[in-house]
Amino acid sequence: METQKLTDYERKRLENIRRNDEMVAALKLQAMATQLSASTKRQSNRAATKSYKTSPQKKPKIETPIVMRRSLRTRGMPPEAKGLDDDLVESVAKIHKPLTPAKPGASRVWGPLNMEEAYTGSGSDRELIETLVGIGKNSGVDTSVGVEFGSVKVCKDEISGNLVKREGNDGGSCLKLSSLTLNPENIARVMPGRIMAVRFLPCNNSRMIVAGNKLGNIVFWNLDSKGEGEDGIYLYHPHPGPISGISVHQHCLSKIFTSCYEGVIRLMDAEKEVFDLVYSCEDTIFSLSQQPNNANCLYFCEGYGGLSIFDRRTGNCPTKWSLHDARINTIDFNPGNPNIMATSSTDGTACIWDLRSINADKPKALKTVSHKRAIHSAYFSPYGRSLATTSYDDNVGITSGVNFEETSMIHHYNQTGRWISTFRAIWGWDESYVFIGNMKRGVDIISPVQRRSVFTLHSPHMSAIPCRFDAHPYNVGMLAGATSGGQVYVWTLLQGS
Repeated sequence: METQKLTDYERKRLENIRRNDEMVAALKLQAMATQLSASTKRQSNRAATKSYKTSPQKKPKIETPIVMRRSLRTRGMPPEAKGLDDDLVESVAKIHKPLTPAKPGASRVWGPLNMEEAYTGSGSDRELIETLVGIGKNSGVDTSVGVEFGSVKVCKDEISGNLVKREGNDGGSCLKLSSLTLNPENIARVMPGRIMAVRFLPCNNSRMIVAGNKLGNIVFWNLDSKGEGEDGIYLYHPHPGPISGISVHQHCLSKIFTSCYEGVIRLMDAEKEVFDLVYSCEDTIFSLSQQPNNANCLYFCEGYGGLSIFDRRTGNCPTKWSLHDARINTIDFNPGNPNIMATSSTDGTACIWDLRSINADKPKALKTVSHKRAIHSAYFSPYGRSLATTSYDDNVGITSGVNFEETSMIHHYNQTGRWISTFRAIWGWDESYVFIGNMKRGVDIISPVQRRSVFTLHSPHMSAIPCRFDAHPYNVGMLAGATSGGQVYVWTLLQGS
């Protein structure tokens, strides 16, 4: 009855099943599978027994160390709101650790370093030492030296030694921008690695450059070197980390202060032939400066937003202020009034302060210039009447006026990327022009009056992008530009200009 109810498809399916069963039974496949499975188990047991007998001891387990990541909050450090602009510099500072790890709660100990031990250049540095000692003995003596600047005479003030304009029209400059030239003999790769700071010795009868790089090296380049077979380049390695500041005081030229991100400040004393230890701390030192009328006090950024004053006469820091919410990138003093100080910060502000009236608990700035992103520099003009700020928001700010009440933003592309030092616009020899590098291997010259770039220095001899600059305070038209490849370019005026 049930068979009769099956459909044709079901009957065909049952027939196929029956036929397949008969074929499997005829080939005895089930029995062979059972035998093969049993044989495989026996071989596996014998192999396991053999392996156990030949290697009765277990191999030691290699443990991978666990790297603990700690945030700024867990390390007791305030967050940096706009620190992404400085991620490269921050990473460089963290890579260069101290040579000897400090114990928790203990201060790191750094000692004096003999110049001979720190010297890594070729040949002898005797000529450099003798030159610096000779310059140092004459520093601060010739205070009435004037520099002819077209029809305008620029002189050193007899009291403070600052450059001031004595006569002529305040509104313009007689410098011919087209007369600035770059000669091959004024180009040199003075050191390996990225140059972080470059300075001229403020001496009217010397053309010497001091520069520092991210490897902790300090180099001197004497463009007037007369030694036979000498290139005038002297390289030292006095610091364990990137150089964050170089300060050469105009009245003490044989003593040069340098700082690094590892929290160390050293004094290179050519007379004693030593890189002496001046100050060390656990925090990072991001910038360094001195008042033009005070060679005994050092102003430096210690940690995030803090500014400290170190007095060499007492050997301590009697004053510490918290001025910004993030690192202070530059510290500069007004040439007309050394009590007026400007700071630039990664928090997006540049502030002007009066040192005579800063409240230690709640410091209040005389003027605050705001940018949309980190500010990498803020420098006063040679006469102290204007302030130039350079920001990662692609603007160069010019703040001027009797009380610095007027601020104008001049567009300039400032995106240097991860492998090039940030641009920092500097003033020339008067208040007519500001100089800043560009990404096309040139130097843009900005006119604050016209609020635009009016000229660009180009040269076929330039193979890299100049980032950090300094203008010789006594040699008008002499401009030094340093690159991230260790080169230094020095522009000068054409003969007869």
